[in-house]
Amino acid sequence: MAQPLLIIAAGGTGGHMFPAQALSEEMLRRGWRVKLSTDARGARYTGGFSHAVQIEQMSSATFARGGLLAKAAVPFRILGGVVSAGWKMLRDRPAAVIGFGGYPSIPALGAATVLRLPRAIHEQNGILGRVNRVFAKRVGLVACGTWPTDLPEGINGLHTGNPVRGAVLARAAAPYIVPGDYPMSIVVIGGSQGARVLSDTVPAAIAQLPEGMRQYLRVAHQARPEDHDRVVAAYGEAGIKADVQPFFSDIPKRIAEAQLVISRSGASSVADLSVIGRPSILIPYAAATGDHQTANARGLVAAGAAIMVPESKLTPATLASQIETIFMQPDAANRMARAALGVGKPNAAVELADLVETLAAKDISA
Repeated sequence: MAQPLLIIAAGGTGGHMFPAQALSEEMLRRGWRVKLSTDARGARYTGGFSHAVQIEQMSSATFARGGLLAKAAVPFRILGGVVSAGWKMLRDRPAAVIGFGGYPSIPALGAATVLRLPRAIHEQNGILGRVNRVFAKRVGLVACGTWPTDLPEGINGLHTGNPVRGAVLARAAAPYIVPGDYPMSIVVIGGSQGARVLSDTVPAAIAQLPEGMRQYLRVAHQARPEDHDRVVAAYGEAGIKADVQPFFSDIPKRIAEAQLVISRSGASSVADLSVIGRPSILIPYAAATGDHQTANARGLVAAGAAIMVPESKLTPATLASQIETIFMQPDAANRMARAALGVGKPNAAVELADLVETLAAKDISA
């Protein structure tokens, strides 16, 4: 019997690509063939995908960038991508197509809709993204990573959680070492957008901590290349050992070793924190569509696993106070770590894979 084919369509940010990668790992384990449909930007995030996953770059575009001429060309580029994706599907018919959001997912989902193939979407955030909102009524299944998710009227979503990569699962529920008078680690994750405010605020906040606390700290800070030198300098002036990089390929390991994580509340970051189980201070990205990062953070905050600081209220003094509060109360920090685990769904990839297989078996194509 021929191996069934799953086409995963995902956009060009880690928030879309990491759960897509996690699903691909699970489907490969089940004996499926997997193709990833993305664009040139998304292809930059494919380094963690198995070599068994075939990467197909499709033409797509967004109205959010470029001048008038570029915007006028968007429909034609998208149409070209849909036609190309459809032609490929006719030659190698997928058993199912699942989109993870972002404009690069349009060609594969559009072609699957035209060809009436079994299709689904997975929404990572608490509010549907623009592309997923368009396709929500045109697919057989809407899987939700965050619950509750704001869905269009008449659409019922299934809460699967956000699939996490094998590197995260390998550190699921890793033992937590509470803060104390010994080396402690803080991990700062800015995400692919809006990281500048963390580079502006976190080093200054840590510099305000008591000397007796600062002497034990080491920081791993993800910062944009253009912010690198000034962030390094700020930590140096505060006498803090800091590893500052634009991207950490070993972020699950660093989170597992941390006493505290300071982060944007992107869906993948929230999922990683809940599966590994770490206290966090979350600063939702204020410009996120529909304020979805605030929605993402609510589960951890409600569980007592995280402190949320709105960007409008973020100052070095406020952040320093929150860090000091957590580090001065090791028992409370330990409770936060356990509470994070209570929110986590480490089997999200398995649940989503089960739904994909059911969808393919029923051949839902209406």
